[in-house]
This record gives sequence, C-alpha cells and structure tokens, in this order.
Amino acid sequence: MDVSETELMMKGYGLTTAEFYYRMPDYRNVLNSYIWQDYDIAPDYPKMFGFIEFWQDKIEGPLHSVVYTHRKLIRPGEWRNVVGELTYH
Repeated sequence: MDVSETELMMKGYGLTTAEFYYRMPDYRNVLNSYIWQDYDIAPDYPKMFGFIEFWQDKIEGPLHSVVYTHRKLIRPGEWRNVVGELTYH
C-alpha cells in the first residue's frame, strides 16, 4: 500500500539524505559517491540501515564511509505571546 509523503511526515518520518563513499571494484584506490534519499525515522534509521545491508550484500564496491543528514519537514510552528501593542503615528 502506497502511503503519501504527507502521511509519512505526520507519522514522524523525516527526509534522510545520505552520501555513500565507496571504492570502485576494479580500482580500489578510486573513491566514488552515491546519493540516497528517502523518508526515514530518526534515530534508528531503519530504511537507511536496510539500504546499507543491501549494499554490503549485493554491490561489489565496498563502502568507505557514509555521511547523512535528517530533517523533519513538519514540526510545530514557532509563535510568541504578545502581551502589549505599541502604536506609532
């Protein structure tokens, strides 16, 4: 069942972007990068770690490092309580 992005965000998911650095299978001295992006839940990141497991099982290029960021796109609005008003003519 497909769930919309808005429904995922309402359930606490945020946009996770990861950059995977990996070594080329034939040229181990060459690092390449791959950008991955999906909605995931912090701090466990089950989708990202599932992708890392898939990479290690199915992709020949060994991972060197992973850099990621996570951002919740829906969050409580910012507000301030105004107790007075100053009018200037």
